[in-house]
Amino acid sequence: MSATSDASSSDESEARPERCLSLTVSGPWGHFRRVEGNVVKQTYRIVPRTTVAGLLAAILGIGRDEYYDLFGPDSSWIAIEPAQELRTVNMPMNTLSTAEGDLTSLNAHGKISIKLPNPEKPRQQHNYEVLVEPAYRIDVALADRERYEQLREMLATGKSYYVPSLGLSEHLAEIDYHGEFDVKTANVPDEGGIDVDSTVPGGFEDVIMDTERRCQVEESPAYMERNESGRKTTAFATYAFNPDSGPLAVTDATASTVGDRTVVFL
Repeated sequence: MSATSDASSSDESEARPERCLSLTVSGPWGHFRRVEGNVVKQTYRIVPRTTVAGLLAAILGIGRDEYYDLFGPDSSWIAIEPAQELRTVNMPMNTLSTAEGDLTSLNAHGKISIKLPNPEKPRQQHNYEVLVEPAYRIDVALADRERYEQLREMLATGKSYYVPSLGLSEHLAEIDYHGEFDVKTANVPDEGGIDVDSTVPGGFEDVIMDTERRCQVEESPAYMERNESGRKTTAFATYAFNPDSGPLAVTDATASTVGDRTVVFL
């Protein structure tokens, strides 16, 4: 895939795995910076699929720019469910510039030299929109059997190669592993729709509006690929979700049952 597109409309989204791993990732704070806007650093409400891929790659010990194929549209399935009410606060932060011209070398004359923000430079204040106590139930399957089993072992033993975080590195994440589950086709009734616990890729199209349930829509990066400058987003996904963490009723979706829950994979 070379051009940025809407991942929700791809035929690959119709596929489903036979089994998946299920975990909840949570923390006191989270920030998934939206790609648009810089004055106020707003956050996505739903952890982007690319961020989930990066978090799982961190658990596996896969380096930056080395995991995009593993979590590609033909080789992975991920369902995301908000497990807590989604709420945010604005938090001003003083930061140092990480622009190339503002970095200073540590141990510049040694064999190993790293560049860090210069602490003598003036701080810049930015307003961050931060998620408060975010929690997401993640269901994930990988076509790469070796990596899938490695991830299952890491989750089951509570290990992680790198420290997992919710967006920014200072927002540390806690991971609760729920086990491995069969993925079965959910029966969608002819009338009345079906309650889906996860986010629903595709936006409002298949959602049954209900005055008792809030529904919001968000578009965020879904897939990336490596290029000469590091990486670039190749597709976005549009999700409908209940910000109060309850289910949404949908008329038509490629829904699956995972344990006693109903989810839609992307």
